Amino acid sequence: MAGKGQGQGENAAKLENQIACIKYTIFCFNICAWLLAAGLFALTVWIRAEPGFADWVDILQIHAYYVGIYILIGMSIIVMVSSFLGCCSALMEHSVALFLFIGTQGFCFFIGTVGAAVLLSFSTIGSNIQPIIYDTITRLIMASSHHQPSADILKMIQESIGCCGADGPNDYILLKHPLPRECRDTVTGNSFFHGCVDELTWFLEDKSGWVAGLAMALALIHVINAVMSLVLVQALKKEEDEARTYRH
Repeated sequence: MAGKGQGQGENAAKLENQIACIKYTIFCFNICAWLLAAGLFALTVWIRAEPGFADWVDILQIHAYYVGIYILIGMSIIVMVSSFLGCCSALMEHSVALFLFIGTQGFCFFIGTVGAAVLLSFSTIGSNIQPIIYDTITRLIMASSHHQPSADILKMIQESIGCCGADGPNDYILLKHPLPRECRDTVTGNSFFHGCVDELTWFLEDKSGWVAGLAMALALIHVINAVMSLVLVQALKKEEDEARTYRH
């Protein structure tokens, strides 16, 4: 009986050490999640509030780009709150709170993945944003001959980005418009090779890449947190069962 009791005591101590290891691992991952979420929140809010960029969005009429940004702003706030819940539930070894935390991790994983997908679908080469930019640039070219504000906007876009037409200089030939001076390189005198659609999309890609990368890193942490929390719940249940058996 003494040997049996000693063996149970050793198993209980071993299980307690494993529980401590798991819960502090969850705590550390939640700290990382909070930091990443704070960084994602700051980056997305900066993109949304940046005055110069907002002007470009208005000019090009690509407000759909902001949909993914809004989703990720909301998700980052939820992650910062749920990370606090995760730390508390793990340290307190509260099974119900852990199940709630697992649910929030699944929800945040889904929202973050959707947000990143929507953002990339409106900011990459071959995405839904390119036809919108193409229509805007084409409309500006067609109106530039008789509408001075359109001509000024088109000139500002081509000079600032270093592009020509929607898909290239041939757009002016097809639309029977003269090639403007701002379509040419000031040093070589040659017309810019790339159209404004590709140049503007690459500009959006640079911004979206960092945001989507942070969102996917958070999604990975959500999976780890959910799995580790489920393991902790099972370990706590096992500890409770062993304690009940030992008392009887």
